[in-house]
Amino acid sequence: MEASNQGDAKRPTPPLSVRVQLAGLTIAIDAVERSDGTVNRCLYGVIDRLLSARPNPRPDKSGVRSYDITMDASRNIWARVFAPSVATATTTGRPVPVVVYYHGGGFALFSPAIGPFNGVCRRLSAALGAVVVSVNYRLAPEHRFPAAYDDGVDALRYLDDHGGVPGLDDKAVDLGSCFLAGESAGGNIVHHVANRRAARWQASAKTLRLAGIFPVQPYFGGVERTESELALEGVAPVVNLKRSDFSWTAFLPVGATRDHPAAHVTDENADLAEEFPPAMVVVGGFDPLMDWQRRYAEVLRRKGKEVEVAEYPGMFHGFYGFPEVPEAATVLQDMKAFVDRHRVPTAPKPKLAAA
Repeated sequence: MEASNQGDAKRPTPPLSVRVQLAGLTIAIDAVERSDGTVNRCLYGVIDRLLSARPNPRPDKSGVRSYDITMDASRNIWARVFAPSVATATTTGRPVPVVVYYHGGGFALFSPAIGPFNGVCRRLSAALGAVVVSVNYRLAPEHRFPAAYDDGVDALRYLDDHGGVPGLDDKAVDLGSCFLAGESAGGNIVHHVANRRAARWQASAKTLRLAGIFPVQPYFGGVERTESELALEGVAPVVNLKRSDFSWTAFLPVGATRDHPAAHVTDENADLAEEFPPAMVVVGGFDPLMDWQRRYAEVLRRKGKEVEVAEYPGMFHGFYGFPEVPEAATVLQDMKAFVDRHRVPTAPKPKLAAA
């Protein structure tokens, strides 16, 4: 159900450092997105280099280290792997779960190396005690629908074919407890990758099983302008109608409207696979896209899928990428609880025969 009085929602006041970062982010986005639906890749390349962080093979203060792996050089599909320390990961001796992560950026911008996504994945790894594999997929408009979905599925096939995460010689991973996570456009990718995987590949998988998904403030839309989009236009940070329309124009097939099934998930076009995994949908109460996100959760529920909606009042689009915001820690705690509930149970140890 959509909120009925979003225009009266209390406007949040994030810390000054967050407001500065949000302002810088929106300036950068507006600078590289052209009115003709293309991206100024020359300027974007400069911004990308300024905002990118290198992998760090040494554990940070939370015990997480990172490194990059190549999945398909011909398509520039690679991933940044974030591995928690043994002490952080588990106290039971169990292999650690895997979270495959798809970054946001309106399908057209960014990579796993960009500072905010690099930071989110580090915190996600530490909080969940999981290995996080953050995937670099091809960007629009140079690579439109369904390129990002294809790359997302192929990243899972890569892990399944390798029987784990390359480079983790000191840590056993549990591919039977694999979760997908992503925010904004990444949340949209999470949904479509999960459904494609469940429908076409899960039956032939070697060891990888999707135990659950985290569409975090997922980017869905339609030709209709929802109440939250109109009420928060020009008020909420990051997302507005112009930027949203640009992203859909860049990503969807040429000539398609925002009612295309990639953007507009409805009862009529959401042909969900029987093995579609449980979902925890994260919604922010000051996000213009929240009506679409609530509708998405309702579609899953009406289709008989297991879904939890975690709402955070007053939270703007992308809030969980900012550790200065208390709710950014809360959502990680909630995700950890979801992982713990949906992991594959450890097989009981066989009882010793009586002497």
